[in-house]
Amino acid sequence: MKEKGKVVLVMLVLLFLATVVSTGFGAVSVPFLDTVKIILKNWGLLNISDFKEGWESIIFYVRFPRVVTTILVGAALGTSGAVMQGVFRNPMADPGVLGVSSGASLGAVLAICLGLPAKGVIFMPLFAAAGALTASFLVFILAARKGKIPVMNMILSGMAISMFFGSVTTGILSFISSDQVRQFLFWTMGSLNGRVWQDVKISFIPILLCIFILFLFSRDLNIMLLGEEEAQSVGLSPSKTRRRILVFSSILTATAVSISGTISFVGLMVPHIIRLLIGPDNRVLIPASTLGGAIFLLLCDLLGRTIVSPAEINVGIITSFLGAPYFLFLLNKTRKEGAVL
Repeated sequence: MKEKGKVVLVMLVLLFLATVVSTGFGAVSVPFLDTVKIILKNWGLLNISDFKEGWESIIFYVRFPRVVTTILVGAALGTSGAVMQGVFRNPMADPGVLGVSSGASLGAVLAICLGLPAKGVIFMPLFAAAGALTASFLVFILAARKGKIPVMNMILSGMAISMFFGSVTTGILSFISSDQVRQFLFWTMGSLNGRVWQDVKISFIPILLCIFILFLFSRDLNIMLLGEEEAQSVGLSPSKTRRRILVFSSILTATAVSISGTISFVGLMVPHIIRLLIGPDNRVLIPASTLGGAIFLLLCDLLGRTIVSPAEINVGIITSFLGAPYFLFLLNKTRKEGAVL
């Protein structure tokens, strides 16, 4: 356990380094130490003003809000992925199982159709979050049977809701203007460009609160890995526990998707790789996946900003480019081992 704790400590250091590098690197590069000093100064922890003109505005009001938002979204997706894989006992499960992405897309297209994004940055996240939570709620209702939620029912209900919401979204897209279609397509590609402190304020508390609550379920998840009968023998109700975990996981994923758009494969790839490195103990796996998701998304966003500078590739494209081959590898590996998906 101590060795696994060291892994989490190392990942915290890596997250700090990735945060500073991602904040300081760009069209106008700011040295590492100066970047740290600017952040500390604007947090009221350091009294210094000897910076080049424009550096403070670039770092604290342009890049750092985007970096903090990236950390929150990556941490949310990594945590949700680890929890989903534990609940379903399947390495190929991810937050999309509950139809969250399709619900968020429907909410986003409704907001665009009504012209709400032009009235304030808060409307798109609110509508996307409402759509994501509505999709998850419908999945719970459809999957429930005699007070229980069988895993297979959950997966099939998630697929059905995703297809239904997807068809409604497509229908709306056929009636809106080409500019609105482009706006929606840009959102669905997953982008963190232009994120401001208001995005951080919207997502900070629900994401951190849900991550903390899900971590409290780590012991229960370990017990559930042993099987339904073993869990019941120690006084744990698998159905109730699964339902509570999935509710908080849905809120967590919905919040992340609402401010970033659809970003694929983070919740699938990061927890699976970390599980291979440190094992299935959720007491360590969940915080490690939280940190791993944040680090991975930070690096993907940095790559997207710099690979074709001064242009930019949306972070959702980068994660899909890296995640799709890994998904195929995982699928082939699972098939060869004869495991059931």
